[in-house]
Amino acid sequence: MTNPPMIARGKRMFAFAILLSLGVLSAPLAQAQTFSVIHNFTGGSDGANPLSGFLMVDGYLIGTASAGGSSGLGVVFRLSPTGEETVLHEFTGGSDGATPEGRLVKDKDGNFYGTTWAGGTSNTGTVFKVTGKGVETVLYSFPTSADGANPVAGLAIDAAGNLYGTTSAGGAYTNGSVFELSPPVAGGAWTEKVLYSFGTGTDGTNPDAGVTFDSAGNLYGTTSAGGTYGYGTIFELAKSGSGWTETILHDFALGTDGGVPYAGLVADSKGNFYGAATEGGEGGTSGGGTIFELTKVNGSWTFTELYGLSGWGISGSWRNLLPLGGKIYATTHCDGANDAGTVFELTQSGDTWTYNSLYVFTGGSDGLYSISNLVADSKGNLYGVTLEGGANGDGVAFKVTP
Repeated sequence: MTNPPMIARGKRMFAFAILLSLGVLSAPLAQAQTFSVIHNFTGGSDGANPLSGFLMVDGYLIGTASAGGSSGLGVVFRLSPTGEETVLHEFTGGSDGATPEGRLVKDKDGNFYGTTWAGGTSNTGTVFKVTGKGVETVLYSFPTSADGANPVAGLAIDAAGNLYGTTSAGGAYTNGSVFELSPPVAGGAWTEKVLYSFGTGTDGTNPDAGVTFDSAGNLYGTTSAGGTYGYGTIFELAKSGSGWTETILHDFALGTDGGVPYAGLVADSKGNFYGAATEGGEGGTSGGGTIFELTKVNGSWTFTELYGLSGWGISGSWRNLLPLGGKIYATTHCDGANDAGTVFELTQSGDTWTYNSLYVFTGGSDGLYSISNLVADSKGNLYGVTLEGGANGDGVAFKVTP
């Protein structure tokens, strides 16, 4: 079994002797009959090993691949719904960055923004802009560890064009940070400000996901480690005068609540947040992860586990969930009957959420290890990527109709 780049870099070492899951994941349940691979990455100029999935713009799929391209260090690309690819930028590993892992965001002018894990002036990552015509501009290179280092997540953008993100390392205590990047004034440079550095105690460490706004402009996110029990946190950063104040909303205990959340938070129209933890759940320390909800009632936040995945090890959702039409859609990394990952949906009936397997990857030509968010088109078709597998072993872009 091949470990994905985020693990292989040594950020965390997990035992990958995945056992076949019990219960709902013990066999390939009723699968969608309309799964299709729409693009096989070759590892050449078109890219390889995509992680985060897509941003959908006017019916096209905009994404990043963490490897491939002319220098082997990743690309930004656009796919048509049927898989025709246009490469918008190939990273060289120099000042333009290397190894993009996060999802892209778009501004009102149609430009795309993202991060690279490496490259830049200090080889600790960049924030970049790519136009629809493929012109790339580096907005910020992290120059010192104190400014943050190695961002793996995508960005959030506000109405004024300010960008907000996380770094998985660096900051004042070398355990990651939340930062703001403000547009230039009168032709100047983009300005970075560290809003919070993790690692002052039980505040959490190593955020691998980005941040999400609420209607008041406060920021919410997860850390994959740290907290009271060492298994990660859900945090809020609220504006406080000229600064920001962190509040821990939940400490993961690796029980039925889960633990090690790599996924970020997604908000619904009512201001509730949904997220996923990679470990824990119904099996406790040997569980396969959880899907959870965070609701605010009378000024207090309440954490609720919606569903616990059985199994053992790294099997829960890695990237953001997709709440859509009263259901939640997501991928898992390496569980399922073939230890190659799944696409699934959760359907709500009263207070109960029911799991339905949409597709179980074989690890062959259909792809292997989906560490991807999902996006939906106007017809409800779901699109995502796998890290490996496919015709060339370099990952695929796929389509599923639930």
